[in-house]
Amino acid sequence: MKSYLTRDEASEYLKQHGLTVSPNTLQKYATVGGGPDYQIFGNKAVYTTVSLDRWVEEKLCPPRSAANCS
Repeated sequence: MKSYLTRDEASEYLKQHGLTVSPNTLQKYATVGGGPDYQIFGNKAVYTTVSLDRWVEEKLCPPRSAANCS
């Protein structure tokens, strides 16, 4: 069974991985777009770790090295 995270928990999950995204920012993304996929349960948005990880990977630029910097 999947685990579902509230916005606060999703923010904490991202923070534990070195990425600071506040619950308010996740709320804003839910309103204007551009954030991780989420579902509604009752009146709460819930996220899966899979959707959070996928969103992070989509937002990251490709790896860089000093040799390919301009």
